[in-house]
Amino acid sequence: MPPQTKRQKEVLEIITRFIKNRGFKPSYQQIARELGVASKGGVAKHINALEEHGEITRRRENGHFVLELRSESMRETLTCEIEWLNIPRDNNLTEDFEFEPLFVPRFMLGSQDDERIQAFSITDAAMIDEQINEGDIILIERRGYARDGDTVVALVENSNGVCRKYYRSGAKIELCPANQRFESIILHADKIEIKGVLHSLLRPAR
Repeated sequence: MPPQTKRQKEVLEIITRFIKNRGFKPSYQQIARELGVASKGGVAKHINALEEHGEITRRRENGHFVLELRSESMRETLTCEIEWLNIPRDNNLTEDFEFEPLFVPRFMLGSQDDERIQAFSITDAAMIDEQINEGDIILIERRGYARDGDTVVALVENSNGVCRKYYRSGAKIELCPANQRFESIILHADKIEIKGVLHSLLRPAR
């Protein structure tokens, strides 16, 4: 059952935000401070109501009440769904897991909003010397520009998505591999569209 009053919702949002940003649960005093009230008794009243509604539970630890979100709320707080980057690739290889939702721990995003992050599956060994292997999943920060030396995902000639190192010289862009067996891609800037810059990497079990 969801919170029944605006104040209960505010208290639940404070607890959820506190766990998301700091990794631990707030005390009654910290909740009161966030609400802008002086009385911990008022906070306790809202906590009792949230407990009755099944949104949180309380347990005693070292003489103090410790708050726990219900498992569903905790999962929503600690994880987030990341969209797959919808981009063509030269070999048209799509892994089965790319048809499934991708959930990652929120701490992996740091200060980034999950709406600015997308996932891209690596389908070649072009970046192996940067420890990015075929079969890895990279998370990219969505943006249309990059700085020299950034690892990017780019769309080449509107037909092939690649992960490479980015360098620009005048009107041309060079996408450099980190593997001697692959050649650089050098094209006029209007032939290359930057989709995002490397944020982090996931390596599925093999």
